[in-house]
Amino acid sequence: MCGICGEIRFDETTADVGAVGRMADSMVRRGPDADGIVSHGRVAFGHRRLKIIDLSENSQQPMVDSHLGLTIAFNGAIYNYPELRKQLEQKGYQFFSHGDTEVILKAYHAWGTKCVDHFNGMFAFAIHERDSGRVVLARDRLGIKPLYYSEAPGRLRFASSLPAILAAGDVDTSIDPIALNFYMSFHSVVPPPRTILSGIKKLPPATIAVVEPDGTMKSSHYWDLEFGQRPDQAGYSFEDWCDETLEVMRRAVKRRMVADVPVGVLLSGGLDSSLVVGLLCENDGANLETFSIGFDSVGDELGDEFKYSDIIVERFQTKHHKMYIDTSRTLPALRDCICQMSEPMVSHDNVGFYLLSQEVAKSLKVVQSGQGADEIFAGYHWYPPMLDTDDAFSTYQKYFFDLDYEKYKQVIQEQYLSEDAVTSFTRDHFNKPGAELAIDKALRIDTQVMLIDDPVKRVDNHTMSAGLEARVPFLDHEVVEFAATVPAELKVKDGGKYILKEAARRVIPAEVIDRPKGYFPVPALKYLRGQFLEMTRDALSTPAARQRGLFKQDYVDLLLADPEAHITPLRGSKLWQIALLELWLQEHLPAR
Repeated sequence: MCGICGEIRFDETTADVGAVGRMADSMVRRGPDADGIVSHGRVAFGHRRLKIIDLSENSQQPMVDSHLGLTIAFNGAIYNYPELRKQLEQKGYQFFSHGDTEVILKAYHAWGTKCVDHFNGMFAFAIHERDSGRVVLARDRLGIKPLYYSEAPGRLRFASSLPAILAAGDVDTSIDPIALNFYMSFHSVVPPPRTILSGIKKLPPATIAVVEPDGTMKSSHYWDLEFGQRPDQAGYSFEDWCDETLEVMRRAVKRRMVADVPVGVLLSGGLDSSLVVGLLCENDGANLETFSIGFDSVGDELGDEFKYSDIIVERFQTKHHKMYIDTSRTLPALRDCICQMSEPMVSHDNVGFYLLSQEVAKSLKVVQSGQGADEIFAGYHWYPPMLDTDDAFSTYQKYFFDLDYEKYKQVIQEQYLSEDAVTSFTRDHFNKPGAELAIDKALRIDTQVMLIDDPVKRVDNHTMSAGLEARVPFLDHEVVEFAATVPAELKVKDGGKYILKEAARRVIPAEVIDRPKGYFPVPALKYLRGQFLEMTRDALSTPAARQRGLFKQDYVDLLLADPEAHITPLRGSKLWQIALLELWLQEHLPAR
């Protein structure tokens, strides 16, 4: 839901409403239904609205509560807002709207920065206190909703997308060498607060930042993930674990039906999205709309999973939309897909989510999606080796890192080299308390870092580029907290996600559960051939690419000579990795 932006001045000048307007205009696709800008001297907020909850003008944003002296710009959805509204009414608060935005305002007035502890949902918001001049920025526990910012002498700007910050102008667009180290080595994931551009940062998940009128910003982390069983789970049988798995998931999918418009499901045909459909349809699936997409096959690799999604549709009788996208449509869509990326995202299913979102948005404004299950219930191939290792870091590095530091130094030009930031970051994360087992260390870093800055960011970027809100029940914080209590062996057994699979047998057909593990297929970007290969070759040979000089030419030539021979440990194309970065830079930093 929506895009937010704003400027805060610290130098006694008024906020640049023109810059805020440019940021808001760049996010029209995130919020095509309405817009607004509110300026209070040195602070100005902008908003683009996608109407999901309370469709009336009473929930228009930025929202001002003159009685409380608060202004808010909010992106997201608070699923438990009806319950919170009742609590706040009991405290004496009166409401002028019927949506979740005003609930956040009242909750902030009642509980201060502790209000976030009460929210179940996805959110990024900014609140301005009229009387103190303070501005508070906050982001949800799992970083489902993004929040970027840039600092310069005398001011701070923020927005829901990185390109919006660029649209405002006056930004340092040089490459951050440490971010480049992460991009090339850590599966293209750049952890917060960094982005690939030196002048733009992102607020970390589960963070509140309080910005004082003098420009001082103090950030605090309000939620973390602890692994290990709760005391009440000590005597759990296998059936008990299955029971609780289904119970937390039932609550999560039910919460995400809270809307004043219809809610559908993106149905890939895999276990995760199929379970979401099954839980929503336990009583009646006749009114649920589901959506699947397929692409051209390449060689022996199929470009669709329709045979599995069809099983779910047949079982629950949903209103299903099956979409087929041929290669002739995929290639042109790539440019706009890259344009919509807030950061360079290398996974070859980006264009799949982009095209699927464009099609789904013709029918609905809100969908549920199955992202997150692999990270919290241990569905990836690198988790089983983590169960028995006595060297957590080395095992994780072997399976997850695209390049070790010695190889990295052979790939990147000298002027962009930094210290080995990836190794130190990963070791520090593994050494944090709260995850004693090697596998839990891997699951924690994947849930709190990789998941947020890869799959979650991917889904938000491409659904919102179509004016479509994606809700992710597996990232309900109660589901994530529960999954961390499940014994590791109950997650990794039989190829991973064992407890989820066994619980799901009570809800969905076994053929979908016992199928080979799939992945949103866009084979043409995994095996670069034909026009796709030519596009990468052209991107890496442009004057802009040569002038930038990120990569050593012998490495580029090696990849171009035989793209399919150079695949990362996570089965991605090394050529596409460097080409995507260059394509993104050329799109967002055009030559002057």
